[in-house]
Amino acid sequence: MRRAAVAAGGAGAVAAGLAAWALWLEPRRIVVRRPTLRLPGWPRDLAGLRVAVVADLHAGAPHVDLRRVERVVGAVNRAAPDTVLLLGDYVDDRVAFADRVEPEAVASRLGGVRARLGAFAVLGNHDWIEGGRRVARALRDAGIVVLENDAACVAPALWVVGLGAAGDRSVDVSGAFAAVPRSAAVLALTHTPDLFPRLPDSVALTVAGHTHGGQVNLPVARPRAIPSRYGDRYDAGHMEEDGRHLFVSAGIGTSRFPVRLRRPPEVAVLTLRPA
Repeated sequence: MRRAAVAAGGAGAVAAGLAAWALWLEPRRIVVRRPTLRLPGWPRDLAGLRVAVVADLHAGAPHVDLRRVERVVGAVNRAAPDTVLLLGDYVDDRVAFADRVEPEAVASRLGGVRARLGAFAVLGNHDWIEGGRRVARALRDAGIVVLENDAACVAPALWVVGLGAAGDRSVDVSGAFAAVPRSAAVLALTHTPDLFPRLPDSVALTVAGHTHGGQVNLPVARPRAIPSRYGDRYDAGHMEEDGRHLFVSAGIGTSRFPVRLRRPPEVAVLTLRPA
């Protein structure tokens, strides 16, 4: 009896500690990841290009107020990237216990990112729930280039292509790439990695968010938690399929429930080099 009581007390303490970590401590972290990706056909003139990737702020959710957005911007600026890619879901007041934050306030903070080649953004599904045109206008007013089925020349031989938010907006892949020269190195931005199989082989790297890595990174829970037709095939991190490269950010905020376990919020700073 006594041993059983001790064991039960120990299990309770572990459960309480785990709950505190998942509900309070881990969601408030910011991990800066600095992987080097070696990409087929990446131009030698662009070797060493540093790309900061920020996804899924879900500002308004618990743990993501405007100070937290400022912390994210500070982490990006300390990394001194050449360009910044923002992957959608900037605001979200539908998370449990959310406290509304206006998109203009979030955008003004994001406008503080510093990169010599500028910042580029796509919108996510939660932005269109909020009112996508308003979110896009706020980002543009903050000096950020917003792309929807469109492309921008970032530097000689480097283009960024942004796709519409699949499921909430039409996705025009051919239209998005229409102006891009065949010889250009291309970074493709999409909120959801589900578009990755549809993109041309000419894309050097596709970057996406949306999945949050499942938020709870456990084998049983992760495939069910990830909002993707592919389950956890594109959960988080760098992936290669048939010579094509994808990086999925685990994001900053949370969706539905303000919990993270073994999947801390992250800012990724990718260094791109030729294979």
